[in-house]
Amino acid sequence: MNMILTQYQGKILGPIAWILGKLMNWIFILLNKIGLPNIGLTIILFTFVIYMCLMPLTIKQQKFAKLSQKMNPELQAIQAKYKGKTDQQSMMMQQEEIKELYGKYGVSSAGSCVQLIIQMPILFALYRVIYAIPAYVMQVKDTYLPLVKQMLATSGTTEFLQKLPAASQFKNQFANEAFAADPANEYAQNIFIDVLNKATTADWDNLAAAFPTLSQIVDDTHQVITKMNTFCFINIGDSPSYTLQTAISTKSFGLFIAAIIVPFLAAFTQWINVKLMPTAQSNAKADPNDQAAQMQQSMKMMNMMMPLMSAFFCYTLPSGMGLYWISGSVIRSVQQVFINRHIDKIDIDAQIAKNEAKFREKQKKRGDITANMNQYAAMRTRNTTDATKFASTVSAQEKDEALAKANEIYESGKAAKSSLLAKANMVRDFDNKGSKGDS
Repeated sequence: MNMILTQYQGKILGPIAWILGKLMNWIFILLNKIGLPNIGLTIILFTFVIYMCLMPLTIKQQKFAKLSQKMNPELQAIQAKYKGKTDQQSMMMQQEEIKELYGKYGVSSAGSCVQLIIQMPILFALYRVIYAIPAYVMQVKDTYLPLVKQMLATSGTTEFLQKLPAASQFKNQFANEAFAADPANEYAQNIFIDVLNKATTADWDNLAAAFPTLSQIVDDTHQVITKMNTFCFINIGDSPSYTLQTAISTKSFGLFIAAIIVPFLAAFTQWINVKLMPTAQSNAKADPNDQAAQMQQSMKMMNMMMPLMSAFFCYTLPSGMGLYWISGSVIRSVQQVFINRHIDKIDIDAQIAKNEAKFREKQKKRGDITANMNQYAAMRTRNTTDATKFASTVSAQEKDEALAKANEIYESGKAAKSSLLAKANMVRDFDNKGSKGDS
């Protein structure tokens, strides 16, 4: 079975992760050619390229936020105008005025959500790539292969790897028929690489101690991988939580700094990023029944929680994910400074006037269609009215003659049993029999 297990196979995120993985592989090859084969540096450049590609969406999202900020007082005025009015006419008028307001400013109620919906699959796929570097960066995978091939030829290595904490998420792969059929095929190689890629420094030391015949190649491979993983004296393959435990046990102040620096920088850069983000400010007092105020309160709470969440995740996950988180926040913050300057130079009033002109033009076109629909509806109404007037001009004698003729058809048996005429007369006969029995 020729496949790389660590590549994410999801139907939606899988193809996106494959494309991003190709990009990361090219960046690593480029760095290797200039003598800098470093995973940490690859992650930073990779993150930079991705965020530059997302720049147009980011600018659009920030323009929406700026226009929303300008629009918010008018939106609150409309909400205050119809506050407490729950009748259908008032609610429809409020919706129409809000629609007009959105059209005037050239925004939509789901405008910012659309940008996030586009970006979220990319960011989730990005996580998949960074979390499984050897699956996408071939040179990193090739570094593991000589050791893995010797391990597969050595008795007991499979059982040893299965006992490591890093192997817990690969239980199904170890139990797969492909692994049992041939423990030395590419399927098995990928499982071993999966586990070793997430193994801690202590796991590598224990592996060398458990298999003395492999100790030399284990140490050599670990040194190369460590060199690739080391960025600014931090091993991005280890999590800060593991580094802190090691620092406590060895009483190493350097390791203690290495353990806390990633979560701290993740929280700090996220806090700066939140501060730079434009938000729609409310001038009104908080109203528990005001949806806009509730949304702003929720956003404020989320902005407070984001730095703390960043610190927690970057403390528990490998430092490589923390490096991505930090570099992403730094890049977003720098982007935000330039975007804010760019948006500040835009004549918002002129932009609003332009958006309003477009909206009026669309409204005019929709008005022509509506007029045609109203004209058609009026014609249908006239036809219905004319038919009613025609029915009212029929004399009583003509109605009696038509009724007698219908009855004659029913009595002759020519009317179909399933027809409305037959069913009506059956009801009439039933009523007549009932009235005779009563008498």
